[in-house]
Order: sequence, then structure tokens, then C-alpha cells
Amino acid sequence: MTERLQISSLPYREDPRAYFASLRQRPGAVLLDSGRPAAFGGRYDIISSDPVSLLSVDGQGNVRVDGALCEQRNPFVAQQALLESLSLEFPASHLPFLGGLIGYWGYDLGRALEPVGDASAPVVALPTSRTGLYDWALIQDHREKASWLVATHARREQVLGWLHQPAPPGADFQLLSPFAGEMDRAGYARRFAAVQAYIRAGDCYQINLAQRFSAPYRGDLWSAYLRLRQATPTPFAGYMAWPTERGEQAILSLSPERFLHCRADGHVETRPIKGTRPRGATPEQDRRLADELKASHKDRAENVMIVDLLRNDLGRVCRPGSVRVPQLCGLESYANVHHLVSIVCGELEAGRRPLDLLAAAFPGGSITGAPKVRAMQIIDELEPSRRSVYCGSLGFVDVRGNMDTSIAIRTAVADGERLHLWGGGGLVADSDVEAEYVETLDKIRHLMAALEGGKA
Repeated sequence: MTERLQISSLPYREDPRAYFASLRQRPGAVLLDSGRPAAFGGRYDIISSDPVSLLSVDGQGNVRVDGALCEQRNPFVAQQALLESLSLEFPASHLPFLGGLIGYWGYDLGRALEPVGDASAPVVALPTSRTGLYDWALIQDHREKASWLVATHARREQVLGWLHQPAPPGADFQLLSPFAGEMDRAGYARRFAAVQAYIRAGDCYQINLAQRFSAPYRGDLWSAYLRLRQATPTPFAGYMAWPTERGEQAILSLSPERFLHCRADGHVETRPIKGTRPRGATPEQDRRLADELKASHKDRAENVMIVDLLRNDLGRVCRPGSVRVPQLCGLESYANVHHLVSIVCGELEAGRRPLDLLAAAFPGGSITGAPKVRAMQIIDELEPSRRSVYCGSLGFVDVRGNMDTSIAIRTAVADGERLHLWGGGGLVADSDVEAEYVETLDKIRHLMAALEGGKA
């Protein structure tokens, strides 16, 4: 029997913590956070917990639903089947999510799609992908200043009961030592030189080279997320945590970058970021750095390469002739950095679904390089550790055909008693090794400072 969803209003809260704090320790609790209150916020927060089913993909590519091994090894096909199993009758609504999948797709999921190789680099033990099938959501619309509960009648009563329970007390968070990188300047320089050799040989035009920083910690990861959120408000943030035998695992993402947005009518948009400068200490310095970025031929060239790559990716599933670029290398300024951001749009071909689009474009070109498959192979060869969730994607796929996902940059990953951060940047033929090394630090320096207890 198909159950009917109801949409009922709740008191509006500008900050999603007011609701999520009561739910965060429930099974499968997820927060997709648009960054309010902040000048850099988006429109919607999406909160849920207690999924109907949970699909995970392990490091060997095995797909499991609620712990049972699936014969289907293509994770996107398995996720589509799970999505279609959600039988709900829903009213017409402008809200982006009325039930469906919420979770993450780790960077290494690309191994299921492309011939990347099988390097033996150390792996963070999180599942490669973890997506829940949710039949309810609490959604905050910051444009309309309204909060909505989307649920069946029975679920609604459950959720209201959970929300009326006292929020569990927050605990302190503490790093036990400062973040340490897995490569020093000399190690980065050797890898930089290897990338330059590949570019000169014609293997590639651009490689996104990243480095990982790690630190032991103790305490409450939710408190850590709140520190990060205060330091760097962004429109595509997210938090999810779950217990394991090895200790807690969690994702604390403060991403500024949208990966793929798809509407139920088939309109598709991606917003690649390439080109970065730090914010200035004074208005004059800030303006100078922004103008320098806008005038940089190198940064614009990097951005244009990725736009071409994404045009090709979208063209695999979009109607011929529909892919266009309404914004090329526009300046967008966030709390800690300026970025060059382009917009690529298209219209899904008849019969194609959002998960087809995600598979066609995964992982995002802005954090791999061009051409994509060769770039991924070189990344696999040069980076000392697997990327885990970093440079993958967080987001949702709605039962009606809406999808919104981010690129998981500015993202911390907790595994057991260690917390990991990555910083990276695109390398091209005229890149400068020292400038690129500093950029990897600039992108996450404020996150490190916030977690280490200093000022961002």
C-alpha cells in the first residue's frame, strides 16, 4: 500500500543546529547545511535520520544493502533500484526533497567506472559510498523563512517526539597534536616535477594534486563541525557520523562547490571552481587579490579546461545541443578565499535519470584534471594516500528526479581516533611549485586553525 506524504509547517530556525541537535545521535542522522546564518549561504537545509534502508560500498567495490551483499556491483545502478523501491504518494511542492537518497559518494567510487588502477596506497576505512533511503525530511527554506516537515502521518508523530526530547549535551573536542602533512615541501616538489613531465610528454593538460594532513583527536565531532562552520560558512556543507567497531566515523564538509544540480524537469547545472586567491586583510588588499585572480591567464586557462571536460561529461547524458556555458570564470568571494566559478548547463536526454548523470560525470573534473581518466591514473600513482570522501560528493537524490550534490572539498574525515584534511590544486604547464604548495595550505589553513583551537 502506498503511503501519502504530508507537508506541515514547523517554527522557522535560521540555524539548523536548533533542530539537528535533537536528532544527531539517531541512526543515519544527516544534515545538508546551506551555511546560514552567513552572507555566503544557500537556500535549503535538509535534515533526516532513521533511513528505511542503507546502501554501502566497501573498498573492494562490494555493494551491500542493510548488510546483505548485492549481486549488482555497479553502485549507481544499485542506488537507482533502491530509490525506486520507495513507494510514496506525494503532493505537488516546491521543496527540493520529498524522500529518496541522502549520503556521500567517495572519490574512489570512480574505480568502479574507469580504468584507474589498483594502487596499494593507505586507505581511510570509511565505506567508499554510504547512502540512506529516507522517507521523511525536515527542510528549512531560508528564502521564505519557513521550516517544513515532510513525512507520512505515522512518521510525523515519531519525528515530533524525537524533536521534543532534550538535545544530548555537547562534549568538548580537542586535537591531541597539530595536523601533520604526509609530504613536506621536497616531497610535494618531486610530485610536482613528475606532473610537469607528464604534461610535457602530452599525457595530460592539467592534474589536481592534493596532500593529506592528519591529527589524533578526542571528543565530540559535532563540536568540531560547529567550529568549522563558524570558521568557513559555505552553501554546500554537510555533517554525518556513525559508530563502528573501530570508533566513530564521520564527514564534516564545508564545501563551497556545487557539483551537479538536476531538477525534476531535466534541467542540469554544474558550477566548477578553478582559480583561488586568499581574502585580503584590508578592503584594498582584498580588492587587489580579487582583481589579480580575474586577470590571471593561468587560472582562467585551468577553469576553461575543466569547463570543456564537464561539457563533454554532461554531453554523455544530455540532449544534443542543449549543453551551454552561461557563466565563464565569474568571480565568487567566500569567507576565506576568492574563486573563479563557471556554470555549465544542459537538459537530460529522455529516459535519463539523475543517477545516470552522476555516474557520467563522476568524479568531478575540477578535482581530477584533463583528460580525466589519465589524470586519475596519475593522481593514483603520485598521491601517498587514497582520497576517501575528499573530492567525492555529498548530496541527495529525490524520488521525483531532483538532485543536488557538492564536491567534497574543504572536508574533514574522521576514522577511529584520527581526523584527516586534504588540500589540493590544479597544476598546468606554467604552474609555479612554491605558489601551488602554498595554495594547498591556503585552502585549509583556516580549517586547521579552527580545529586546533586557534582563530580562523
